[in-house]
Parts: sequence; structure tokens; C-alpha cells
Amino acid sequence: MTFETLKLAPAIVKAVLEQGYTTPTPIQAQAIPAVLAGGDLLGGAQTGTGKTAAFALPILHRLAMSRSATNRSGGTGIRALVLTPTRELAAQVEESFRVYGKYLQLKSTVIFGGVGMNPQIDALRRGVDIVVATPGRLLDLQQQGKLDLSTVQVLVLDEADRMLDMGFIHDIKKLLALLPRQKQSLLFSATFSDDIRELAQGLLNNPASIQVTPRNTTVQRITQVAHPVGRAKKKALLTHIIQTHAWSQVLVFTRTKFGANHVAEHLSKAGIPAMALHGNKSQSARTQALQGFKDGAIRALVATDIAARGIDIDDLPHVVNYDIPNVSEDYVHRIGRTGRAGASGEAVSLYSLDEEGWLADIERFTKQNIPRQAMDGFGPEAGEKAEPIAMGRQTIWGGVGKPPSREVMQAAAKAARTEMMQRMRDNKSPASHKSAPAAVATRHNESRSTPRPHASTNSPTNSNRPAGRRHGSGRPGTARPATGR
Repeated sequence: MTFETLKLAPAIVKAVLEQGYTTPTPIQAQAIPAVLAGGDLLGGAQTGTGKTAAFALPILHRLAMSRSATNRSGGTGIRALVLTPTRELAAQVEESFRVYGKYLQLKSTVIFGGVGMNPQIDALRRGVDIVVATPGRLLDLQQQGKLDLSTVQVLVLDEADRMLDMGFIHDIKKLLALLPRQKQSLLFSATFSDDIRELAQGLLNNPASIQVTPRNTTVQRITQVAHPVGRAKKKALLTHIIQTHAWSQVLVFTRTKFGANHVAEHLSKAGIPAMALHGNKSQSARTQALQGFKDGAIRALVATDIAARGIDIDDLPHVVNYDIPNVSEDYVHRIGRTGRAGASGEAVSLYSLDEEGWLADIERFTKQNIPRQAMDGFGPEAGEKAEPIAMGRQTIWGGVGKPPSREVMQAAAKAARTEMMQRMRDNKSPASHKSAPAAVATRHNESRSTPRPHASTNSPTNSNRPAGRRHGSGRPGTARPATGR
């Protein structure tokens, strides 16, 4: 099968071929005909399989084959709306529309928070056919009377699982109420969860359902390896691996913003150009970091899970799990940054005794055994034992076996809060310390904090907080990171 056989407009096929793509990926081969047919779609494919083009190409075709719309002000009306969870993903999706639609008379724009509104308002005033946006900023513009969604013909929810996980469900429902009842709705996600299917039941009308790979699988072309490491030796081992193998481009995942900052700082001091990417960075700083990483000026990009959503770099060779995720699906998302669109890649995980249980969970989830490889001089110290890890006001257990008593878990949480307050007072870096709680009990505002069911103990001050919920509302100045508002 080729893109020509999918009956796309010749101008679209020409643009696709110019990008070096000749054969559709499995999700594209199945989704493009379904979207062209005009029905609703529930589409799933793991990260890196060409999901964006699977909806962008047929939407461009349908819009190019129909008349433009007129909004209430008499200008060009929005006919396609794509919602994404993060700024980075929104920018990259909109770029895909521009690249594939370069020979069409269609206009698109991207809307997200963290930047000024005026350019976005100007673009809407001039008229656009396609809007790619994060929910928060889109609602802001609508509430100010700057946005008319009455002409939308196609709605796409991209990375829908992550949007729900980040607490966007209420914003999504508000936006759905502003859209015409008669429209084509497409829900795309890297994974299908029960929550996604519940959302789909209320949004989609008799949809076609496409999932080219099971939700718990990893790309077969990705080589995976896990290195056991002493709690205080992770930075040194990461530096050693990058320098020994002369890696020129590696994406490193940490749990926290603090961790991302200090890993990047450590690598930079070791002579490895590195930058951190997380929700506390300004939009210009995040854009600069991504561009530097793509251009090769930055060898290591150190990111949190949420900020990394939407990173789409062709032929990214290496991904490192500096911290093992406590949610197994996040592992699939992380390593899916490499091995994209049929390319090969390498995923390296550094796990301490504190995270050994999570690594076992990941193996059960993916139904794969990840090879272990000990590195001389970097293993756990003699007598080192697993310690609980504090995530915000929660303390969870990632080690092997039964978690310690509630009192021990609460003590670890208290120690983490005390240490965090001291760091803030002293403006000291949270570098690795020899005491176990100080090394592992750090704030995890950006981590998806739903623990393994048997391994969570909430502190008394937070016992009623829903697991996995992020702090803040996502509006400017609050603590919820990288939501794109």
C-alpha cells in the first residue's frame, strides 16, 4: 500500500513524499480511509507509529475538497479543532498540518498558554481553517469573546488518555458544549484505558475502533536494558554511559522538576551540553531547549513525563529512564520517544533498590523481561536497602516485597517535607545525599502519582486526596505543570 492508493489529494501526497514517507504505517493505513469516510473514530497506536498523520492527512483532504466556512463575524470559520494536553504536542501537531498542507489553500494556527494572547487573537481574527490548541487557553479566548467554534466540522482529541490524567476532563466538557452537535469526532490515544472508553461512549457516535497494537506493548525495534545502581550513584552512571558510548543525542526522564534541573546541571559540569525541560520553564526556554536538542547543540535533554509529551524527533537514538516510573504505562510512553516509525532505538533504565518493584511491574505489564546489566563500581552499596519514596504529600513503596509500616512511610514523608523546606530556605540544590530519605524522598509534582494498589500510604494531611491528581488548576501561577494553559 502507498499513500497514492489511499485516495488522498495529489497535493497532500506530494507533500508527504517530500518528507520521505512512501508507505503508510499500520495506524495510517487503517485510520485514513475511516476518517475519509466521514464517521467517528476511536484510534489507538503506541507512540511513534505515525498517529498524527493518521488524522492530519484525511482532515486536510476533507477540508480541501469542501467549501470554507464563515463565522458569526463574517470571517473564515474554524472547520477542524484538535485538542492536545501540552504546548509542545500542540506545536508539533500544527506543524504537521502546515507541512502536509503546504500545497493547499488552508490556514492553521496553534493556541496554547504561556505566551501572549494577542498574536493568537490576531490569527483568529484573520481567519483559520484549522486550530490546534490546549484546552485551557482555548477556553480563555472563548470566554473573552475572541473565539467562535460554531463552524467546527471535525474534532480531534489527541493523547486523550494524558488529557484525562492531567485533569482536563472538565475543560473538555465545556468545550464540547460549545461545538455543533453534528460533527465528526476522532479520539486518538497512545493507549486505551477504561476512562478513555467511557469518554468515547459519550462523545463518539457508532465509531470505528482501530488499535494496531495492544496498549501495553513496546516497539519491537527498541533495545531495552536495565542497570542496577546505588542510590547516590545515578548521576555518575548516567554521565559514564553517555561519555563511554559517545552518545550525541539522549532524552533523559526524571520524576521531578528539581531532579531534571540538577541532572542537567551535573551533565553540563561534566562537559555534556544539557538542558532541562519541565513545566516551570518559560515557553521560550522550552522552545529553545527543544530546538537546541534537535539541532545537536544540546546532547542531553532532561525532561519530566508531562513536559516530554509531544517531543517528536526523527531518529532519536537513546532514551534513559533516570527514574523508574511508578506507572507502567508511562514506561511505554517514555521509551516510545525512540524507535519511531520503524526506526531502531535504545532504552536504558537506571534502577535503585527503591524502584526494583516498579521495574518488575513494568515487565509484567509489557509481558517482557528487560535484561539486567550490572556496571562495575556503580551498584548499590553493601547493606543498602530499599527506602520509601515521597511524591508530593504521598509516600509510596517502589521496592520489592511488602512495604514498611505506616509509621515508617509517614516518617519518610515528613523527612522529605522538612528537607524540601530547608532546600527552599537555603536555596540549595537537591543533589544526591548519603542519607536515604534525602536522596529519594523528593517532590514529585509532575509525576503521575497513582501507585501500585498495595503500596501507598497517604500522610494524615492528605489521606482523602485522589491518587494521581496533580496539584493546582493549571492556570498561570499555579503548580500544575505544562498543561498548556
